[in-house]
Amino acid sequence: MSTEIESTEQNLTAQGSVVASMTGVSRLSGFLRDVVLSAVLGATAWADIFFVALRIPNFFRRLFAEGAFAQAFVPVLSEYRNAGDDNALRNFVRIVCGDFGVVLVVICAAGIAGASGLVWLFAPGFLDDPEKFDLTVDMVRVTFPYLAFISMTAFAGSILNSFHRYALPAITPVLLNVSLIAAALIGMRFFETPVMALAWGVFAAGILQLIVQLPSLQRLHLLGIPRLDRRDRGVRKVGGLLVPAVFAASVGQINILVGSILASTLATGSISWLYYSDRLMELPIGLLAIALGTVLLPNLSRLQNQGDISGFSSTLDWGVRMGILFGMPAAVALYVLAAPLVATVFYRGAMTAEDVVKTAAALQAFTVGLLPLILTKILAPGYFARQNTTTPFKYAGVSVAVNIVASLSLYSRLGHVGIALATSLAAMVHCALLFRGLFVESVYRPGRQVLRVLLSALAASAALAGGLIWLDPGVDFWLVSGEVTRIGELSLLVGSASAGYFLILALVGIRPNDLVHRV
Repeated sequence: MSTEIESTEQNLTAQGSVVASMTGVSRLSGFLRDVVLSAVLGATAWADIFFVALRIPNFFRRLFAEGAFAQAFVPVLSEYRNAGDDNALRNFVRIVCGDFGVVLVVICAAGIAGASGLVWLFAPGFLDDPEKFDLTVDMVRVTFPYLAFISMTAFAGSILNSFHRYALPAITPVLLNVSLIAAALIGMRFFETPVMALAWGVFAAGILQLIVQLPSLQRLHLLGIPRLDRRDRGVRKVGGLLVPAVFAASVGQINILVGSILASTLATGSISWLYYSDRLMELPIGLLAIALGTVLLPNLSRLQNQGDISGFSSTLDWGVRMGILFGMPAAVALYVLAAPLVATVFYRGAMTAEDVVKTAAALQAFTVGLLPLILTKILAPGYFARQNTTTPFKYAGVSVAVNIVASLSLYSRLGHVGIALATSLAAMVHCALLFRGLFVESVYRPGRQVLRVLLSALAASAALAGGLIWLDPGVDFWLVSGEVTRIGELSLLVGSASAGYFLILALVGIRPNDLVHRV
């Protein structure tokens, strides 16, 4: 039976809404997970150990799977779809699956064998505490195979996204959150070292996330026995694109690695403060940046293969407008409401008032670079869809250099806040370079609507900031109030601010039709 034929026109707004809504469910379950973890672990040494053990396989996952692999694989897959040869398409998917699977097995075996070296690299500060270091090594040996399972999950998700099946890949991360909640609330009581239950929860989640993808692949008739063929034309093309894309698409992870290394040398809790603040940043990034990037890449790849230069530029322009329109108020709200958000989401159990203040300070530093980070996720597909991974590779190198220099300059004076601020500075540079490159190559020409949206968002965001500052009762209120009171007050603040922001947009002429894009 033939695979589905793609329609000539796609509604990117509808597709983005599906990804955003499913990702929203995933992120909310992630918040529930972090509420449980912060109550059980707080910002203790155990918390630092687990977050390092989780970060290591996640770093490689984003390096090889969600980032670089998808960017190299999806444009080539789009070529096969555009050619209309179903047998060639199925054969390509089977070979990529086989070759990618072998690479993952080798990497996982090396990671397990070299776990102590990885912990030394990611958290050199742990060397001063042998017990802490050894426990982290043991946990990494359990969590590292998660890389293979979740990378194959990302491979399956890339295929589904290319066929405009966005919901399942976007909501699949819920399984990781459910698994970790179960491990924290139930599993920890059955382990001599309770925190090890979380490591096994990560392992189990990897298997579950892969299994749920398989029925959808079968319905597309793309679930077959993997094959090995390193000489296949499509595989060689993916491989050629992959090497520079590993660095270019995963610059954020490299910057996080730098931050993790430096944070491990600071006071106990620094890693956890950065982790909790980063988790709050993940909500707008997931709802907006990842949602837009997910739908942009396959659609831009299709337009590139069809030679639709105008459609390519207008689609990027729509993505930039959406990024500004929703990213700017998100950054403002996160900055002003940093302490209320941290207190409401995390302040319970082992979490202390000092942890709230430290985490909120890191969150504010991160939000300085939130809008550039969102726009980076939107602009990068403009390169990858054209199978250009070399240029973003160079830009990523500059960004990493900025992050390293800024981190080394700031962390000794500002501690963990300096690390977060350096990440923001690197995001600004990265965004500026990507935009300049697309403009110089005449790939993207901003339309007049971009300026209109920018000015409207600036005006509405300024009003938003003023309203939130006026309504916020102050840090002391969030630290002494009960959970129900905090939740109610924060809901009132967010609801009022959101309504006010969109009301101002409506007054300056931004209409729902301005958000719609079909191509």
